[in-house]
Amino acid sequence: MYHAIVRSRIRALFEAINRGDAEPVLAQFAPRFEHVFLGSHALGGSRRTLAATRRWYERLYRLLPDIRFDLVMILVSGGPWNTLVTIEWNETNSGTDGVRTYATGIHVVQLRWGKTVRMVICPDTVMLTATLERLAGKGHEEALAAPIVG
Repeated sequence: MYHAIVRSRIRALFEAINRGDAEPVLAQFAPRFEHVFLGSHALGGSRRTLAATRRWYERLYRLLPDIRFDLVMILVSGGPWNTLVTIEWNETNSGTDGVRTYATGIHVVQLRWGKTVRMVICPDTVMLTATLERLAGKGHEEALAAPIVG
């Protein structure tokens, strides 16, 4: 039953992201957490504060305003005191230039008593880097900005 509840909550969080609303995700973080996005690019890096993580989501929506995740699989293991969730997804976006791209990836999320203590986002970094370089080439300088960390 617990795993079914976690899967339902994960689906709801991705639905919020698909609507452009990161607040439900931000509200899920424990007082001490780590938010990691793999890669050396404008969306890469590691954050440990809500302020930095909020800025990261704001940047995500500025660069990829219509980003959408379609969930393929949600795997949940462990009990409420230490839960590991792996989410496989397909993602689409149009960037700021209207060019539609498609990618795959996973999120790995560690929960303790219902709060996120670690989130690692593993995208197709080759596709994402190409998208960011394309956006920068069309004048969106933030696409090549330094990662938001902190």
